[in-house]
Amino acid sequence: MKIKILPSASQDLIDGYWFYEKQSPGLGSYFKDTLFSDIDSLVFFGGILQIFYDKYHR
Repeated sequence: MKIKILPSASQDLIDGYWFYEKQSPGLGSYFKDTLFSDIDSLVFFGGILQIFYDKYHR
């Protein structure tokens, strides 16, 4: 699975980093590390959920 971050989303992430960094030094880095961890999990686990067909669930 490939993850693509759009330019507009990229700027939101940068803004989020600085928002948290201003709250407390180091918090922006925690935000960034957590974000990258979640993206890595999405790459690893994305697509392993069951496929549903129409209204039928397994």
